[in-house]
Amino acid sequence: MSRYVFDTNAIVSALPFNDSVPDTAFSKALTEGTILASISLVEELRDVLARPRFDAYVSYPERIAFLQAFVAETELVTVNEAIQVCRDPKDDRVLEAAVNGQAEFIVTGDSDLLVHNPFRGIAILPQLSSLISLPSLEQISRAFPQSTTPFEEGQQCT
Repeated sequence: MSRYVFDTNAIVSALPFNDSVPDTAFSKALTEGTILASISLVEELRDVLARPRFDAYVSYPERIAFLQAFVAETELVTVNEAIQVCRDPKDDRVLEAAVNGQAEFIVTGDSDLLVHNPFRGIAILPQLSSLISLPSLEQISRAFPQSTTPFEEGQQCT
């Protein structure tokens, strides 16, 4: 089973629209693989889901239920190795969860993360649709083979 870390924006974009590309990709990763998260990523997701601007799309109780289900269905990763390579520390949290959880893939639309593809052998998928455009996660593994990172340790994102 493949191991994934989704950044917060990728998760939130899957929430309000059932059967959308983000929702389908997230669901496929959840049913066919393992989604990893750290406490800091769960806290960020909680804070984002509490924003009133989401009231127009999903009720607050539904967002809380989603968060509870997310925590129950994901593997929580302990971050023992801190990573500081991006200009935005929130992006480093995604990399930390992936490295510490031995993820194979990061799913994001964030250009600050995408420039690191691959990061320490972890493929950074440039869009959620890349998960559903292939029939299986095994084919995704072949389409995004792990390789060494083109960045030196400590190099900053631009």
